[in-house]
Amino acid sequence: MQALLPAARAGDPEAIWLVSRVYEYCAPYAGDPAAYAGDTDLFGRMKLRTSESMVAARERVSRRCGRFGPRDGLGAAAILVRQREAAGAGSLAAEAALLAAGEPLDEAAGYRRDLAERVQRSDDPEAYKALSPAMGVLASGDAAYDGMVAGDQLAELAWQLAACRLGQDCGAQGSLMTEYCANGGVCSQDPAEDFETFVYEGAIPRRGAEVVDEMVDSLLEGDGDVEVKK
Repeated sequence: MQALLPAARAGDPEAIWLVSRVYEYCAPYAGDPAAYAGDTDLFGRMKLRTSESMVAARERVSRRCGRFGPRDGLGAAAILVRQREAAGAGSLAAEAALLAAGEPLDEAAGYRRDLAERVQRSDDPEAYKALSPAMGVLASGDAAYDGMVAGDQLAELAWQLAACRLGQDCGAQGSLMTEYCANGGVCSQDPAEDFETFVYEGAIPRRGAEVVDEMVDSLLEGDGDVEVKK
């Protein structure tokens, strides 16, 4: 974090974006570290099938975010400020994150489609991951995304898996698996399982896996619109 701040203050879009990601990753812990630790202990004592993974993910967040606390103000407002700053400086990932947060730079349907197409063409794993929530259920019924990989949970997973294949850290201890488990409560029964294995072996049925494969391939190989049979 400290290494990023000089570049962020100088207006480097990548550095500002990464600072916003640190804020987002650490916000659940920083709001109340003691309560976070207490909840982690509670999850461990519940002895659920995914308790081991949940505890491991939350302890990982606690270790990585230990320097933060309530005084740092890592709430939603601070994250949005950093994302807007990064997007204004030219970060495509930050622009995508703002759309996913319901705070797009432009409300027009044409803008939403253009942004999704720019992300797809970019081959930027951070941008793919940041955009993914906007391309899931949130995009259902939105004509702006007609013909694109969008509109349901499988589409969101496809954008995330495409990010993994483009180089996003999707390992067992990577940010994607950690956030799914520590923040969302969606955990693998195996703490050593990576995101792609988790999706294909536990999160979706076999028929869904075939659809997701088609979606991922169309994202990575497509040029502009993609037609996906659901």
